[in-house]
Amino acid sequence: MPDAVPPMLDAALIASLSQIKLLSLDLDGTLTDGGLYYFEDGGEARKYHVQDGFGIVAVQKAGIAVCLITMSDTPAIARRAERLRIQHCHMGVHDKLPVLKAICAEMGIGLHQVAHMADDINDLTVLREVGLPVAVANARPAVKQASRYVTQAKGGDGAVREICDYLLDYQKK
Repeated sequence: MPDAVPPMLDAALIASLSQIKLLSLDLDGTLTDGGLYYFEDGGEARKYHVQDGFGIVAVQKAGIAVCLITMSDTPAIARRAERLRIQHCHMGVHDKLPVLKAICAEMGIGLHQVAHMADDINDLTVLREVGLPVAVANARPAVKQASRYVTQAKGGDGAVREICDYLLDYQKK
């Protein structure tokens, strides 16, 4: 099956992509497919897409910061963030907006310079405040409505890479 033809981006979306200084990511359902695997010993696992990881590393090398803000809290998430050299990894967060505002203050940027990717309604307050709200293809309808861009790829299946590639393309990096 051939790759889907990428959508045409309007001038306003391209302008937003060119201004992004921070890519903020939800984890479950965005950076993963949302599936949780439970083991008999009580352990838990998630599947990550290697192309998403490559995109995260590429945007960071280009000077775009990445943060991970998730309600989940496991040592494996911290290891994934460490492996991808994500400096801002905040786990166990139920109200994500104050955390994102603190990261922006630390970086000296405004929320208008943030792209946030999500799949579910717990991220609506963040999506309504950032410069570029992004929903993954399989996001809840309310999340898609609150977003300026909906990826072609599903969460955990290259959606993060899709946005990373656009950021690199439209920031000429």
